[in-house]
Amino acid sequence: MDSDVDITKSRWGDLTFVSRFKHFAYLTDPSNCLKSDERLEAAKDVVQKYKSDGTVPVGGVESLWSAKYLYESAFHPETGDKQNVVGRMSFQVPGGMIITGILLAFYKSPLEVFLGQWLNQSFNAFVNFTNRSGDKPLPNSVILSAYFTATSLATATSIGLNKTLATRAPPIIGRFVPFAAVAVANMVNIPCMRSQELREGVVIVDSEGNKLGQSVTAAQRSIVSTTFSRICIAAPGMLMTPVIMEQLEKKPYIKSLSKWKSCVLQTLLVGSFLVVAVPFGCALFAQKQSIAVDDLEDDLKKAILEKDSTIKTVYYNKGL
Repeated sequence: MDSDVDITKSRWGDLTFVSRFKHFAYLTDPSNCLKSDERLEAAKDVVQKYKSDGTVPVGGVESLWSAKYLYESAFHPETGDKQNVVGRMSFQVPGGMIITGILLAFYKSPLEVFLGQWLNQSFNAFVNFTNRSGDKPLPNSVILSAYFTATSLATATSIGLNKTLATRAPPIIGRFVPFAAVAVANMVNIPCMRSQELREGVVIVDSEGNKLGQSVTAAQRSIVSTTFSRICIAAPGMLMTPVIMEQLEKKPYIKSLSKWKSCVLQTLLVGSFLVVAVPFGCALFAQKQSIAVDDLEDDLKKAILEKDSTIKTVYYNKGL
């Protein structure tokens, strides 16, 4: 090879939170979702040529790294399929800020709650499906079940909390209801969308990347960490924006804004948080997770040790 650069890994490594944050800051850069198909295919060609014969692009190593991050922002890491734009992690900031702005501005009437949660879960369904771990397509029945269940629970949570808090808590508490609904929905949506992994497991590999089997235990861990990460991504914007708006609305010219103008203002506030919150949430856990062989299911553990008794740790992709 013309270079010893390993583009299969993060440019900064993934051993520390800071290195992972830098990695995901590039990977989730909102400008990536604006790149044309031609740019994406060109980046794919650069990456594939380098992997096959070590060909470094004319721009050198910097161009190679740029191509790697553009390629990985649009193509699934396991299947190699080009992802739909709405489901890419680079669309989390623009997509999330618009939807969250609507959720925070329209949260009082049952109709507003339902339409907001329906929109949010439609977006979540795209993201969860697009970034699922594994290379087996989900049945439509699983996708629809997760979609309707999460929407129903999120709507019920919002309406129930609104009624409970209406006469028992100050108005500022009511502004946090959308976050509670989103957190509940994530706890349902992600496990449902990835239920196939819970049944069949995720692929387990050794340190060289050789497939050793599939583990349900690893799948459970990956789904828990992914759900926690998604909630952490939503938390700053959905918790801080209401506090800021509560203070701003004490000013007459802000308080007099129409609901739609208030929605625009809240959307911009949420966006300012998401720019940092998206790579922050993604960086909380390494993408390539390790698990001790002793913690795997007994049959898988036995099969691995019979194949190579020296293996103590194996790895899996946790998904996003």
